[in-house]
Amino acid sequence: MRGSLREALIIIIVAVAIFIVSRTAIQSFVVVGVSMEPSFEEGQRLLINKAIYRFREPQRGDVIVFHPPTNQRTDYIKRIVALPGDTVEIKGEAVYVNGSKLYEPYIEDPPGYTLGEKKIPANNYFVLGDNRNNSNDSHNDWTVKREDVIGKAWLSIWPPREWGFAPNYPLQEQLASTELLPQLP
Repeated sequence: MRGSLREALIIIIVAVAIFIVSRTAIQSFVVVGVSMEPSFEEGQRLLINKAIYRFREPQRGDVIVFHPPTNQRTDYIKRIVALPGDTVEIKGEAVYVNGSKLYEPYIEDPPGYTLGEKKIPANNYFVLGDNRNNSNDSHNDWTVKREDVIGKAWLSIWPPREWGFAPNYPLQEQLASTELLPQLP
């Protein structure tokens, strides 16, 4: 009887420990709105890796979930375009970081707006939705503070046709030369 009670207690302790660790490392998130199309659709369910940024800093191209400065009660999902200390500018239907045009294969339509050169403050990130012309993001004159980042989009778990890793792309800066980039199909 004592052995069975001890085994049950160990199983309960292990289950509670797994639950606590998973709650601090992973979070479920449902995409609301169309600001991240075509990468994510409304109603798509994702798992967010909340632990990754304890080991490394966010990178350009990471899709993050965060508390926006305009509404701390609603979580947003956007792509990091510029890092602390970078300068960003949007002109001629393209995004420029530190003077170099970004190669962005994940957007459907280029931005139909302009943004004068802006330096990103320390401990802040410049984020844009992949649906450039239908997104409340940093082009509206706000940035995301490091402490407001919840985590990185990791896995798509719903709907089944979208199962797989989230499309986080390392952003490539185009050189202002005649260098050719691969053509998308």
